[in-house]
Amino acid sequence: MFGIGCRNSKMGTVLVIPADKERDIIMTDCALSNCDFRGLIEKTRNYHYFVESEKVTEELLRELVDYARLAPSTSNMNMQPLRYLLSCDEERNEAIFDTLAWQGYLRGWGGPIKGVKPTGYIVVLGDKTVCSSYVADQGIVAQSILLGATHNGLGGCIAAKVQRRKLREALDLPTRYEILLVVAIGKPGEEIVLEPQEVGADGYGWHDEAGNYHLPKRSLDSVILKY
Repeated sequence: MFGIGCRNSKMGTVLVIPADKERDIIMTDCALSNCDFRGLIEKTRNYHYFVESEKVTEELLRELVDYARLAPSTSNMNMQPLRYLLSCDEERNEAIFDTLAWQGYLRGWGGPIKGVKPTGYIVVLGDKTVCSSYVADQGIVAQSILLGATHNGLGGCIAAKVQRRKLREALDLPTRYEILLVVAIGKPGEEIVLEPQEVGADGYGWHDEAGNYHLPKRSLDSVILKY
């Protein structure tokens, strides 16, 4: 039985496992009183336009994957089968960008153009030699990545519609890795305003004259069922 220390901090009670055990610090009883969690959630969006002059670094992408790897896993026996491919190189970014289908519900919009494209990508992969079913893991890690991006003053967009064969060829990926999602990362170039969604109305968003994107969201009462 190895010893575990306990100390207090502004983040709550922290269990400290000795460094020689090579474990991550585990935090419990964490109130996060200095964190506006609702604000973080509301600001974590799928952005459409980015400031392409603001470059994303590999170090930042590694930090986001670090958040992702610590996220809960729904895979069997905590197999943790997800792997990640990072890109912040312009040529490689362009190859990834060309395989993504951007949000089709924005009528008449084919995706970001030169000057407003993301400057980093995280390709989320499943290692089929570990297990063949990832359940909900890719969604969990994608949201964790976006939350981390928002925390760092950035934003992103989760792309599930991917030309997977084309992307595999562009990245020279072995067949053992299944392409699950691509998360684009960059400095947001627009403001997203959450709007109440009227009953029976569609979920189509729109840009106003100032370039702000208005996104309808269902009310809390409309999504909680009572039986």
